[in-house]
Amino acid sequence: MSARFAARFLVLCLAAALLDAGKVPPGRSWWSHVETLAADDMEGRATGSKGHRKAAEYVAQEFERAGLKPAGASSYFQRVPIRTRKIIESRSNLALVRGGVEEALELGEDAILGGRGDPAPSLLAPAVFVGYGLVVPEKKHNDLAGIDLKGKIAVYLQGAPPSMPATLRAHYQSHQERWRFLHEAGAVGMASIWNPKQMEMPWERIKLARSVPSLLLAGERFHEAPGLRVSVGINPGAAGKWFAGSGHTWAEILALAQEGRPLPKFPLTCFVQARVAFESGEAASDNVVAVLPGTDPKLKDQYILLSAHLDHLGESGAIAGDSIYNGAMDNAGGVASLIEIARMLKSSPPKRSVLFAAVTGEEKGLLGSEYLAAFPPVRLESIVANLNLDMFLPLHKLTVLHVYGMQESTIGPRVLDVARGFVLRVVGDPEPERNLFIRSDQYSFIRRGVPSIYLKFGFVKGSPEEKLQKDWLRERYHSPSDDTRQPVDVEAAGRFNRLVADLILSIGNAKRRPRWVPGSFFRRYTQRAA
Repeated sequence: MSARFAARFLVLCLAAALLDAGKVPPGRSWWSHVETLAADDMEGRATGSKGHRKAAEYVAQEFERAGLKPAGASSYFQRVPIRTRKIIESRSNLALVRGGVEEALELGEDAILGGRGDPAPSLLAPAVFVGYGLVVPEKKHNDLAGIDLKGKIAVYLQGAPPSMPATLRAHYQSHQERWRFLHEAGAVGMASIWNPKQMEMPWERIKLARSVPSLLLAGERFHEAPGLRVSVGINPGAAGKWFAGSGHTWAEILALAQEGRPLPKFPLTCFVQARVAFESGEAASDNVVAVLPGTDPKLKDQYILLSAHLDHLGESGAIAGDSIYNGAMDNAGGVASLIEIARMLKSSPPKRSVLFAAVTGEEKGLLGSEYLAAFPPVRLESIVANLNLDMFLPLHKLTVLHVYGMQESTIGPRVLDVARGFVLRVVGDPEPERNLFIRSDQYSFIRRGVPSIYLKFGFVKGSPEEKLQKDWLRERYHSPSDDTRQPVDVEAAGRFNRLVADLILSIGNAKRRPRWVPGSFFRRYTQRAA
């Protein structure tokens, strides 16, 4: 144990003892955990890295101190096997070919190559613009109808028609669902254009991530994009090149999307030529999973799962001379909340048991939660609910609570009841275009039938709180400046933790387990009787 780590540990022990005695403001102990997990010596907690392992050991130690038991046979750790794939840009290239003339695209500036699917070493295929590239059977919406995609690259604008219900637009924009329909239509590749009106961070930060290997779960059962021979992300600032000579322009497409009008679908005049060189390897990373046993003999074999992802981006392209992506709010804060909520519940557990999971690989495609959902330490059918904490952003006072998925299950009314005691306004998904309900770990459990929600600090439209959160996304999201030097409302974070603990008690002590409401889209995934 390093001297710095030992000093932090002693401070944390003292803070926890004083907090138990009611002498420390709520949130101070939480902040001590954030400071540890987001410190430079954790090296950004990249999935499978030494820094991540060090952070996982810290979390396991804190789970034990909070009185939790290993969820596995004898260990807090669940090993997650991973395949790595790193694009070698010096031996890769991308070009648009018209009339036998190549227009080279600069990797990083014009576009980036993805590592998912089954990349072909070399590919030449015609391109077709398919609008949003969505098929939504429930709304009889099919962007691919009447289009010949066999052997072609589907080029699409990220997003969905604004009239599409939030739940459907989120689900069908997931990588797996979108590719499933494109593949069935015969496509061999996909090229997505970021919508600049909806980008959470500038292209200059997005492109830095291309130097980091793609990670995929090992095992054929986890192959999410079979037949995907090339995957491209297009810089909206260079998107006009793709539409040259087609009779349509990028400005036209963007204007139609902004106005909420239907997007045209049409062949592009170019072939896409891609040469993709990559290196493959094997790795592993750990979920940290613990259990607080319930108190009722009849209900303790049912479990509420509280999850948060431990991983972040590690060390990558430097910004303002800093190359460590500490991930304080994304998501050391969420994992710190797991520890604090476990401590809160230690002296008064609910009737049902509680699983605490600090999962790995969220930033790489929900890898750890997907693996945990496939291989849970308890019967999947016994997990009655998942509450997920990811980047909940305690940047200001807690007056509004955003709850994603609150309309989908009977967890929603319980959130309203608990929030009433905190004098909070509760709002569902205020920004469906961001697809947050499918972008974090709750989605791995939703797709296996577990009623789930995702909670974070909310805001009123046009308020200073909204500006704070928008500014944070633009300036700190997936940036080295998401560190412990940023302003955070520590006491508000402590209040949030108390609210989540109270919600767990409400669900854990209820007579009936949570269930999807009859009209929920996600009810189709239920693997058990309600």
